[in-house]
Amino acid sequence: QVQLVESGGGLVQAGGSLRLSCSASGRTLSSYHMGWFRQAPGKERAFVARINMSGSTYYADSVKGRFTISRDNAENTVYLQMNSLKPEDTAVYYCAASRIPVSIRTAYEYWGQGTQVTVSS
Repeated sequence: QVQLVESGGGLVQAGGSLRLSCSASGRTLSSYHMGWFRQAPGKERAFVARINMSGSTYYADSVKGRFTISRDNAENTVYLQMNSLKPEDTAVYYCAASRIPVSIRTAYEYWGQGTQVTVSS
């Protein structure tokens, strides 16, 4: 069992930056592929970024070049650095853990409670 807790969300102006953190307890995150997803009001939860156990990273086209996912296995934490934020990035952001290296939401077994990111124009 893995418990995930996100933090770092907030209100930021367009063009600003935020860094989200996802801390785990229960089991080490080094045994999982980790992903970030987001859900805007009235929309389905969508893939944002993934980092495999190997360290390989993958991004949704909408965030490529602006967001960076990283992991610190010693700290059992995954990060999402978000730069050049846009109003359309406004959403609740969730981290999730999977045993399968894919970006499909249904493949992720464990989820955090989410953290709100609001980008004002």
